[in-house]
Amino acid sequence: MKRFPHAHATHPQWRMAAAMVVAQLRAQMALPDHASQPSLGLLYITDHYATEAQAILECLSAELPEVTDWAGTVGVGVSANNVEYFDEPAMALMLCDLSPDQYRVFSGVAPLSVSGRADAGDGFSAHTALVHADGGTPELAELIHEMAERTGSGYLFGGLAGSRSATVQFALGSTGNLSGQGAASGVFHGGLSGVAFARGVDIVSRVTQGAQPVAPEHRVTEAEGNLVLRLDGEPALDVLLRELRISLDHPEHAMPRLRNTLVGLTRSEPDGVEVGDSEAARLRGAFGQEVLVRHLIGLDPARRGVAVADLAPVGTRLAFCERHVRAARADLVRVCAELREELEPEEVLIGSGEAELELSPRPARSIAGAVYVSCAGRGGPHFGGPSAELQVVRHALGDVPLVGFFAGGEIAHHRLYGYTGVLTVFTRPA
Repeated sequence: MKRFPHAHATHPQWRMAAAMVVAQLRAQMALPDHASQPSLGLLYITDHYATEAQAILECLSAELPEVTDWAGTVGVGVSANNVEYFDEPAMALMLCDLSPDQYRVFSGVAPLSVSGRADAGDGFSAHTALVHADGGTPELAELIHEMAERTGSGYLFGGLAGSRSATVQFALGSTGNLSGQGAASGVFHGGLSGVAFARGVDIVSRVTQGAQPVAPEHRVTEAEGNLVLRLDGEPALDVLLRELRISLDHPEHAMPRLRNTLVGLTRSEPDGVEVGDSEAARLRGAFGQEVLVRHLIGLDPARRGVAVADLAPVGTRLAFCERHVRAARADLVRVCAELREELEPEEVLIGSGEAELELSPRPARSIAGAVYVSCAGRGGPHFGGPSAELQVVRHALGDVPLVGFFAGGEIAHHRLYGYTGVLTVFTRPA
């Protein structure tokens, strides 16, 4: 596996942006350390180009005939190595150096079977999957969970399309579609699509929450749907006011603080294998990926309860938290450092008498390419300035091929998140 060629461009006319992207890719594909015959393209466009999605896919497919499979979606912004294009016409494209037996593109006309095979006859078994979804799809959280069960690891990464016009997804596979669906164009509206990867495709993924707890977590001891009534046996509203150090008698001071307050929810029953060191994150004063950050949507002074934008049944652990630049940057640096550590060779002390260092069986790995899906609410000024978020990633990971988009919700493992960043890297032997 060689480095993945990647390119990005912005221009009011999509054809000019596409031409610049193709020129960049061709130049990289001629380099000895980059893939010269990649077959999978990951394409992200901003919603300025959404109505031209079909034409863009046809143009790029014609200009890059070696690329036989395509996946991607639309966002209010797209990202690449060290840069983001937020609320402007742009596209980003990465070509993955994978053999056709290592992945399968899936969609509504080429579904991934329950057994993990896109086609029951070809023996492909999915281990992980990059998923793009339409946020308006009914029972979306359940569909994401079901999709995770169709992979061997149960791990998904990706996000919801973000668009102020057409919500589109790209999914065009060389293995074909279901019978009767051969005319499908590769551009879809609604549902889920993406690309599944076999076990041999080595990825490392982390979630950055960007929210910082303001106090220790509590256990929900009484609740009715979205209304949390008691925390550790105490009225939830009383706990909230005490921890934020505010009073409803002074709304001019209380309301600004309440608007910036969210809740971090952790289900009482673990429902899957965790990826990443959640306990270490908690010790650092951050949230691990087992936590779902949700809005605080209302107060009930009569019942002394607080309403949150999710179900919080009895037994759920809840922590009030805040989002701000300092917390977001610190947590992003943390997950990037964890990724770098994961890729470095492990050293173990062996022998008796004289100490001797020997490399572990796990060799050093380098990054062939990366996908970063960030919440649309994190882009731009949330990190202190244009492209600041991607500059943090570049500083931590180095000059690596990277593409991504700013989503309406983020997918990691089998959960749907909000306000997060999901950073996934494809690795190769160093």
